[in-house]
Amino acid sequence: MHNKITNNPTYQFWFLQLGYWLFICLISLSTLTLWYAQLNWENVAHTLLQSALGLLLSIPLYFVYMKYWEHSVRRRLSVLILGVLITSFAWTIARMQAFIMMTPEYDIWVDFGGWYFGSILVYLSWAALVHGVKYYQLLQLEHSIMLNAEAEAKAELLKRISAQTEARDAQIKMLRYQLNPHFLCNTLNAINSLIEMEESTIAQSMTVKLSKFLRYSLDHNPDNKIALKNEINALNLYLDIEKTRFGERLKLDFQIDENAQLAKIPSLLLQPVIENSMKHVIAQNEDGGTISLKAKVVDNQLNLEICDTGSGIKMGRSKLQISQGRGVGLRNIDERLKVLYQHNYSFELNISAAGGLKTTIKIPYEPQADS
Repeated sequence: MHNKITNNPTYQFWFLQLGYWLFICLISLSTLTLWYAQLNWENVAHTLLQSALGLLLSIPLYFVYMKYWEHSVRRRLSVLILGVLITSFAWTIARMQAFIMMTPEYDIWVDFGGWYFGSILVYLSWAALVHGVKYYQLLQLEHSIMLNAEAEAKAELLKRISAQTEARDAQIKMLRYQLNPHFLCNTLNAINSLIEMEESTIAQSMTVKLSKFLRYSLDHNPDNKIALKNEINALNLYLDIEKTRFGERLKLDFQIDENAQLAKIPSLLLQPVIENSMKHVIAQNEDGGTISLKAKVVDNQLNLEICDTGSGIKMGRSKLQISQGRGVGLRNIDERLKVLYQHNYSFELNISAAGGLKTTIKIPYEPQADS
């Protein structure tokens, strides 16, 4: 019942209608009938009857008000006052006539003004109640519409965010998985060469290392971030394979600051940079070369610097020339960082003093809890 009254305007109207006229009946009994010591059946019955008549006369007045609800304020106010005066006049005549018929009192028409004044006050109060309830209902309706609109907007926003997240994840996966086939082909060719050379033990060892690296690659979602020390461990899996291919020609120089060890970076971010150095430096130089990696935290940013000793071929210094010369790996890193960090990152390619490629990556420092 409470829910029906709260949510249904019709139930609200009848509940307040009955409540109002019952209140008028009780006020009449307490302030008139009891005050003048006329507590008898005739006066009590008249009080009940006049309240019932007042309720009946208020119903058509209510529909008149609702009919003019959309009109201008001036017209509505005119209709309200006129309706109160006419309905009050009719109610005064009806209840005075009923009083004459139900009680021994006959000479009461001289008090018509007092009766009429009381009727006007009753119907003015009733009209104020009706308009107050109507405005309350409109306010509740507007509030409900606003809540529904807000809920729909939130649902639409969640759908949009979900779609953007899915697109972002797909883009990151695409960018990273483009790199694996190139490395895989090189490694399989190396294993095939070892088999042809009847170096089965080395080929078997290389196959196991490749399996571990690919397992790590598949087990880690490309849009997840891992601690730099874990990234270095994954990078060592890759370098173990390359050391099998190049032996002493491959030299490494890793300098990782202690506070950079736990910095979070996208998984397998560094492997494409190292792979490019392997392809363009170590593989092309008879004496091989050195690949260095430096990591430190400066101004709440993780600075990563990867350098190689170069291939001995003179290269241009522009980022575009370097990127085109070194393949899709470096371009994909730039795109991947852009997806993950928007504009809050730095990715630079330059030629070092020794003639090698220097790759500098700066991303926000996000420390990972040490487990």
